[in-house]
Amino acid sequence: MTDHYDIAIVGGGIHGVGVAQAAAAAGHSVLVIEARALAAGTSSRSSKLIHGGLRYLETGQLRVVRECVRERALLLRLAPALVRPQQFHLPIYRHTRRRPWQIRSGLSLYAALGGFRGAARFRRLPPAEWGDLDGLVTDDLQAVYAYMDAQTDDAALTRAVMQSALALGAQLAVPARFVSGRVDGGGVEVEYEEDGTRRACRVDALVNAAGPWASQVNDAVSPRPRSVEVELVQGAHVLLAGTLRRGIYYLEVPSDRRAIFAMPWEEAVLVGTTETPFAGNPDNVRPQTEEIAYLRDAVGRYFPNLGGDDEPLDAFAGLRVLPATRGAAFRRSRETIIDGDDPRTPRVITIYGGKLTAY
Repeated sequence: MTDHYDIAIVGGGIHGVGVAQAAAAAGHSVLVIEARALAAGTSSRSSKLIHGGLRYLETGQLRVVRECVRERALLLRLAPALVRPQQFHLPIYRHTRRRPWQIRSGLSLYAALGGFRGAARFRRLPPAEWGDLDGLVTDDLQAVYAYMDAQTDDAALTRAVMQSALALGAQLAVPARFVSGRVDGGGVEVEYEEDGTRRACRVDALVNAAGPWASQVNDAVSPRPRSVEVELVQGAHVLLAGTLRRGIYYLEVPSDRRAIFAMPWEEAVLVGTTETPFAGNPDNVRPQTEEIAYLRDAVGRYFPNLGGDDEPLDAFAGLRVLPATRGAAFRRSRETIIDGDDPRTPRVITIYGGKLTAY
């Protein structure tokens, strides 16, 4: 007899396990099918921040920021062992694009969207404190603002959410390869392979939460669901020897005016991220030599002794799924796109993009 589930989810990243947790909590029977391991893709290769997205204010994404500050507060309350408050420092130099008054205005709006609660407050550091900012270059420094956001272990958070879903009755097949889905009027016939054995189940709805692999999953569904036009953008990070005692630094890259973060991580310093168009197989994503050099050079302008001449301790890259529109990746929407194969009674639902914070 074929197993039956209300929902089958392809993908064990943060969005897949988040859907599993919510569905199981609502009383639905759920199966998660993950090809490699939980958080094996982008959900373990992010900047590891739970934040409102201060920089998205510049591109007018107020709804994204409002949602993220709300979810940040929720995660800080519900998962304090995994999501920790961190102080962020935003230095403004003579050469940076934004003036101190612009940063103050942005932080004021950020605080307003956060409800002016404690985590939303910010302050301007007096020059007397600049010398205690982990060796930050102070030549031509005009102002430093400090505000609060949060940091997490993205892979550990993903595993914890899946563990919660399992406790609520969800089931997990891993490693398990999604083979096919055949949609009919009453649901979807799903085939997957686990431990070398081909298995089948019938589900009322199939959720494609495969992230960069979403198009490949939809290719295996008949009839094939429509696709949202998206592009993959690679984000690389480097881990450098050093320490940052005062928290996380929000820095502007002098060469292209992009924002990057330098943050304490595992007794070292994590620096990221890049935005590089990606057109290959998501299985083969790797940080490029040019990306590593870009990040090292950028952070070295602000912290000359960070990492020294030694090779990075580690480097990794993940893929963002962004709407295929003109312009720089920085300006593209970070909203989660949820697309169904039928507007009335969707049987196949595909999740594109989104933020770790707002899973």
